[in-house]
Amino acid sequence: MAYSQISDAAKKIGKEILIHGWIHRKRESGGIMFIVVRDRSGIVQAAIKKASISEKEWNEATDAPIESSISIKGTVKEDSRAPTGYEVEVKNFKQINSSAPFPITEYQSTELLLDKRHLWLRSRKMTEIMKTRSYMFRYVREFLDKHGFFEITPPIITSSGGETGAEMFEINYYGQKAYLTESSQLYAEAMIYSLEKVYSFVPSFRAEKSRTVKHLAEYWHLEPEMAYHSNEKSMEVQEKLISHIAEKVAKNNEGQLKEMGANKDDLLKIKPPFKKVTYEKAIEILNDKGKSLKWGDDFGVEEEKLLTEDEDKPIFITYWPKELKPFYMPINPKDERTVLCADMQAPHGHGEIIGGSERIWKEDQLMERFASVEKAKGIKFNMDNYEWYLDLSRYGSVQHSGFGMGMERVIKWMLNLDHIRDAIPFPRMMNRINP
Repeated sequence: MAYSQISDAAKKIGKEILIHGWIHRKRESGGIMFIVVRDRSGIVQAAIKKASISEKEWNEATDAPIESSISIKGTVKEDSRAPTGYEVEVKNFKQINSSAPFPITEYQSTELLLDKRHLWLRSRKMTEIMKTRSYMFRYVREFLDKHGFFEITPPIITSSGGETGAEMFEINYYGQKAYLTESSQLYAEAMIYSLEKVYSFVPSFRAEKSRTVKHLAEYWHLEPEMAYHSNEKSMEVQEKLISHIAEKVAKNNEGQLKEMGANKDDLLKIKPPFKKVTYEKAIEILNDKGKSLKWGDDFGVEEEKLLTEDEDKPIFITYWPKELKPFYMPINPKDERTVLCADMQAPHGHGEIIGGSERIWKEDQLMERFASVEKAKGIKFNMDNYEWYLDLSRYGSVQHSGFGMGMERVIKWMLNLDHIRDAIPFPRMMNRINP
């Protein structure tokens, strides 16, 4: 008999079913044992009557601890007292492998759950998050593939940084100084001259000394680059992408949303166009809400929350001061204090999820921006490491734009998670590298 997922049991009332899974909970009462069995699709209560199975099977069931892997066969019966409204009347029980005493009980500290992350991933909450994460990765690729993008595979080890290199993890590469990439953008830019619209979807690494609920040292970074796209046209792509992900999660993952306490109706509201607020206007809004900010100040967690606390959809903060942004962003011809860029902020204080801009595509302008960034930030670029990038502007360059999206931040927002660490299987943070 072929085995079924637990989720299939609802369709097999009155029929026999074979299930493989793990013991989630267990209790015994008057010659009947009730075992809640879980697999990737959900849970079901199994009722085992001592009189209905062999003595050997009963003893196996009695001795099987929580988290033992088991196989059961029986008939699915409706029962309003069961967690799902039906249960399996077991005819055959088999323990596949026993479990040592499970170290995670109902109430545990966050640190213990992180120390035992490899086991905590079995919890229903983490199972549902990881399922939804997988679906969301699928939805991203689905959208980009449909809109004519090619996926590329850039290097993870690099000799130079996309921003300044100040917050990168340095490694010894055969005696040379190298880094784990903080962004694949520059390599993606190189690919637009053959493929025009591309995206990379790989890990990026940031050595930021930050302990906020939205920072990871290693995260999955979506970075599309698009030839012949202005900053405004790039923002249109971003709106459509986020709307596509939200709609798909709302329609296809309602069970996971309920498990997280998230509302699918909130995601169905995520439709273009999104509100656009200039950096200058954002300063005014924040100061009206009690802040004391001046031109050139960056925004932190508190400022992002104040800007989006009353929003139901993401908003764009556009045209930031040139001193706050990297060398590849072009000066805004309508306001030379700013660059042609936009950061997308998720609603209700979940923070920045996308950073994007037009890219400088003329060599003289690029050299000017390198010099101005060096002066503003007191750094010195090793231009030998960027010679190949300058070549892109020398050989038939065109106007182009792109953006970077932190996948875990989107997951945190859409599933309404308290902390970004739960949006990734094994979080890497300033104070955690194990397991």
